[in-house]
Amino acid sequence: MSMSSNWSDSISIVDLSDEPAFSDDVAALIDKLTAAEPARVPHVVLNFGNVTYVNSSNLAQLLRLRKRLVECSKILKICSVTDEVWSVFQVTGLDKVFRFAPDPGTALASLQIEDTKPRR
Repeated sequence: MSMSSNWSDSISIVDLSDEPAFSDDVAALIDKLTAAEPARVPHVVLNFGNVTYVNSSNLAQLLRLRKRLVECSKILKICSVTDEVWSVFQVTGLDKVFRFAPDPGTALASLQIEDTKPRR
């Protein structure tokens, strides 16, 4: 995975770009998280700053990634979404499924705040 960075032990940031790198990077991330023990799975921030389009298989991958994170009680944040990509999230209704932030800094700050809240 070319663009993943561990921002901290509990948060990974992945800078995504268009196909074919998008599918490769998300697939590698899903494999990594699936192989990890649930307690060692980090929260994930996906930076969409360099993504100009997403297709149905990309959306399916994102849902698989979210499912794995939810199983581990972790949060997925998507940030820096372009208008073109945002419209796809809205049309598919996935704007209500995923959590978004305007930029990586805001995503990190909100994750750190949410991570300190007690889980119900």
